Amino acid sequence: MSDLIDDPHPGQNMPEYTVSEVSGAVKKTLEDQFGRIRVRGEVGRVFTARSGHLYYDVKDDRNVLACTTWKGQVSQLSVVPEEGLEVVVTGRMTAFGGQSKYNLNVDEVTVAGEGALMAMLEKRKKALAAEGLFDPARKKVLPYLPDIIGVITSPSGAVIRDILHRLRDRFPRKVLVWPVAVQGAACAPEVARAIAGFNALSPGGALPRPDLLIVARGGGSIEDLWGFNEEIVARAAAASEIPLISAVGHETDTTLIDYVSDQRAPTPTAAAEIAVPVRLELLGWVGDQQARMTRAVSQRMQTRDQRLRDLARALPRPDTLLSGPTQRLDYWSEKLPYALVRSVDRRRNVLSEIAGSLRPLLLRRTIAEHRNAYLRKSERLEPGMVRLLERKRDSLSRRADQLSPSQINRDLAVKRDKLEDMAHRLSKAGQAQVRDWQSRLTALDRLRETLGYKETLKRGYAVVRGDGEVVTTQKAAQNATALEIEFADGRLTVGAAGAKSAPKSKRKPPEQGTLF
Repeated sequence: MSDLIDDPHPGQNMPEYTVSEVSGAVKKTLEDQFGRIRVRGEVGRVFTARSGHLYYDVKDDRNVLACTTWKGQVSQLSVVPEEGLEVVVTGRMTAFGGQSKYNLNVDEVTVAGEGALMAMLEKRKKALAAEGLFDPARKKVLPYLPDIIGVITSPSGAVIRDILHRLRDRFPRKVLVWPVAVQGAACAPEVARAIAGFNALSPGGALPRPDLLIVARGGGSIEDLWGFNEEIVARAAAASEIPLISAVGHETDTTLIDYVSDQRAPTPTAAAEIAVPVRLELLGWVGDQQARMTRAVSQRMQTRDQRLRDLARALPRPDTLLSGPTQRLDYWSEKLPYALVRSVDRRRNVLSEIAGSLRPLLLRRTIAEHRNAYLRKSERLEPGMVRLLERKRDSLSRRADQLSPSQINRDLAVKRDKLEDMAHRLSKAGQAQVRDWQSRLTALDRLRETLGYKETLKRGYAVVRGDGEVVTTQKAAQNATALEIEFADGRLTVGAAGAKSAPKSKRKPPEQGTLF
């Protein structure tokens, strides 16, 4: 004992460890002691490295715990940590000997309570609203009757069946379904990719581009619907060039996609009702409009006819209009012969006076003067005509040199090609117009066949006629001497209706007796 006390170098018999051995022992002890644990706290500093690893702190009012989520684990997180968010993280404790630090390797993050989720949702909502993504002015008008509807939802849920059933009841349309996950970590990226994928389709391509998009999901908790609150989904919906209807959750559920979509539907079934009108209502409206147009045209024609009759009564009779001109014609026709005689006498007297002053010598002198004048003009005219003729001949020669048969032939060939091209185009346009008319006429004929009562007869109904008139009541059938029943394939004549009528049945007759 005294030797130990007097030893100048106490503790020399204790084992020595390397730094790596100490760090390894601490790491092993830490991992064995805690294993997989859950920690609740507020997210502090958040940093994403170039490698894709996520580093952040979870703290309370006194201490800070460093947390790490590796690149391969980030895509599996249901909630990405954000500074100031209260969360519950799950993972394994470990130590990093290179810096003598311990941290928690987190592979699962959940929000601590619905209040924190709502606070984060409000924060995102304010940020997106500040960017103008909720502005009503940027929302697009939905097409009245889209040809193709794209539906983004789960292919195995009841939502897609409800949408298809509702579309089939109201107005059948072509539907393209893009299957996505509607819950969990994969929900947000898959929905965003589906919206961008539909917008990337080319109009008129092998896979047609939809005219309207529906993003749909059934009801659930705020955690179940959280994928539709992610910023990536909201931005994808805002960037969509195709009008978009959001139908996420029930009527009381609200997500971020509802604010940026062009229209929100309270349920997926309501989204189908918003997407298309009711076909029967449209047919009824068209019928009403046609009846109104027919009545309006008829009333217009009657009004015009009445106005024409009123104007005709206000006009004078034809004989009254012609009586005055007829009298004036008779009056002047009686005076015309006397006026002609007086005019001829007056002109004869004038001619006699003029002829008296004419003498043969004066006439010869005048003729000689005119002849001399003509001779002088002819002498000057001949050289001028020769010069003019020479100029015209030279001009004609120059123009004849410019004209060649080959140039004319080329011009004729060009003009002939243009004429043939125009004739071909005119023929194609005429044929296309005739085909269009034929297709429209065929469609109208099919519509006429569909709306006619003959199609109703094919479904098992019949038309009853008594004495040539349509019978709609039992009393009228009993009073008729003979009944004729028209089926889809012909008519059947029955004997005296009153004599052969069956005993009255207790079954209530149909309200309409024409078809049964």
